[in-house]
Amino acid sequence: MGIDLPSYEQAAAIVAAQAQRIRQQLPRTERIALAHAAGRILAAPIKADDDQPPFDRSTRDGYACRAADASAYITLPVAGATHAGEAPAGPLPPASAWEIMTGAPVPAGADCVVMLEHVEKSANTISLVPPRTINSGENIVAKGAQACRGDEQLPAGTRLSPAQIALAASCGYAHLDVYVRPRVAILTTGDELVPIEAIPGPGKIRNSNAPMLAALVQDGGAEPVNLPTAADTAEALDAALAQALEADMLLISGGVSAGKFDLVEPALARLGAQFHFTGVRIQPGKPLVFGQIPRSGGSPTAQVFGLPGNPISSAATFHLFAAPIIAALAGSRESHPRFVLAHLSRDTDRKTKPGLTRFLPALCEFSSSVNELPQVALVPWQGSGDLTAFARSNCLLVIPEDAGFLTAGSTVRILLH
Repeated sequence: MGIDLPSYEQAAAIVAAQAQRIRQQLPRTERIALAHAAGRILAAPIKADDDQPPFDRSTRDGYACRAADASAYITLPVAGATHAGEAPAGPLPPASAWEIMTGAPVPAGADCVVMLEHVEKSANTISLVPPRTINSGENIVAKGAQACRGDEQLPAGTRLSPAQIALAASCGYAHLDVYVRPRVAILTTGDELVPIEAIPGPGKIRNSNAPMLAALVQDGGAEPVNLPTAADTAEALDAALAQALEADMLLISGGVSAGKFDLVEPALARLGAQFHFTGVRIQPGKPLVFGQIPRSGGSPTAQVFGLPGNPISSAATFHLFAAPIIAALAGSRESHPRFVLAHLSRDTDRKTKPGLTRFLPALCEFSSSVNELPQVALVPWQGSGDLTAFARSNCLLVIPEDAGFLTAGSTVRILLH
C-alpha cells in the first residue's frame, strides 16, 4: 500500500472521473413491461403522446365561470355540470356558471373556477362571497401547461421510481426500453468465514459481507453474482478471480490490508490490474483498493474494488466509492454519494485525532417541522466489525479530516444508508 494516500476528496474525484469515462460507452438495452420497471434505468426518453393535460382542467370542485362576472358579485345561474371523466361541455353561456368537479374539463368561455366554499348558493344560482375576488386562470391548469405532444418528459438515464412509472403510464408506455443491469461479482475472502447456516467453530464467523454487498449492489441497480468464498492462499484467490472476470465489476471483501494473508493486491497485479489508488485517508476503510482489470476479446476493462473485510468498512467504502461506479455502469444519471445536513445532538469523542476523514455509524432523527434540520448522534460502537451498531444506525456521520471531533449544535454532513 502506498505511503502517500489520497484524501477522501482526492479519491472521490478519481472515482468521479472514472465514472464519467464509463458513461461514454452506454450499456446494452432491453425492453420490459412497465410493471417490472421499478428500479431500472431508462434507456430511451419518455415523450408525451398528447398535450398534458389534454384539455383545460379544473383543479377544484366548484363552478367554472368568467372571473370578471364573479368578481362583480353578479348572481350567476348554473347552466350545467361536468364530472371528471365526462366529455368537455359546450361553450359557457354569457353571465352564467357551470358546476364542475376536480379533474373535469373546463367549458369553453370560462376562465376560472370558483371553489365551492367561496360561493353562496341559492336554488340554481351562485354568487361569489364578498370581499373575495378571483383572477382569470385561477384553479385551472391550461391545456398543454404540463407538456405538449412530443415533449420529452424524462431523459434516458433516469432511475424509474414510482413517480416516473406513473408518468410513463400516463403517456401510454406499457413497455419501456431500459439498460441491461451490469453484473457485479462479489468475492469474499478469509479462512475465518463459514456459510450462514453453519455453526461457527473456534475462530470462525459467518459470512455476513456477501449478502450485505449483494443487497447493496441490487439496490444500486446492478445484478449481484455471489462467488464462493476464497481461502487465504494465492492459488485460491487466483482461481476465484478468474471466475470473476466475466462480470462488469468485481467487489472483493477482505485481504486488502498489509498483513501476511492480505493477498488481494498482489493477485490483482498478476492479472495486469491498473490501480487508481491503494488506500485512502478515511476511517473506516483506509486500506481500500480501486482499479481495473483488462479482459480478453475486446471487452471493456472490469472495474474492481478491494474492500476492507470488516462489515462497516465494506459498507462505508461501497457507499462512498463503489456506488458511483455502479451507477455509471448501469447508465444512470444519478450522482453518488449523497450527503445531507443535520444538527449534531451530542459531542463526538474528543480523544479522536485529526488526519483521517471519518464516516461513523450514527442515528438521524427527522423532525416533523419543515424548518428544522434533522438531529443526529453517533451510535455507540465497538469498531468496524460491530454489526449490531451498524444495524441500529441509519447514516454515517462525516467528521472532516482536520476536525478530530465535533461539538453538539454543529451543522454536520451525513450520508444516509
